[in-house]
Amino acid sequence: MKYVTAVWEDHGFLVDPRSYLVELPRIVDELPTGAREFVSDPAHYALGAGNTRCVKDLALSGMQVATDKSGGLTLEFAPDQWKHDAGLRISYSGVKSFSVEYGHSIDWMAVDTVLLDEVLPDGDGGCTHEIALTDATILVRCADLSAVWG
Repeated sequence: MKYVTAVWEDHGFLVDPRSYLVELPRIVDELPTGAREFVSDPAHYALGAGNTRCVKDLALSGMQVATDKSGGLTLEFAPDQWKHDAGLRISYSGVKSFSVEYGHSIDWMAVDTVLLDEVLPDGDGGCTHEIALTDATILVRCADLSAVWG
């Protein structure tokens, strides 16, 4: 990720969205509508306790890739039982590329959970969405996204 820090350090994960939050006001108008709404939600990067709409600690629970040429992709995230009251579904439109890179270095966790994410303008009116998981990275380049809690 370009601005967000989400890395393993010694005995735990270091996550820090502050550089991205400083940059966000400059780039937010370049993002497509759905992406802009998603990252502009004040709860999105609010890491403190009691915030049920922060993406941190959501568990990746499903991926649905369109088998036709529609460019659709949906990622589903289950809630963390101690933090979230609902899961998150992100639907991408106009997907140009999609990749999942697994690290396979943290074998003591049953599922991959979200550390943090970053949405950046792509230069062609679309955006990229990078999601750092505990043992993988997802990267989507698309026209836009729609994120729904529920």
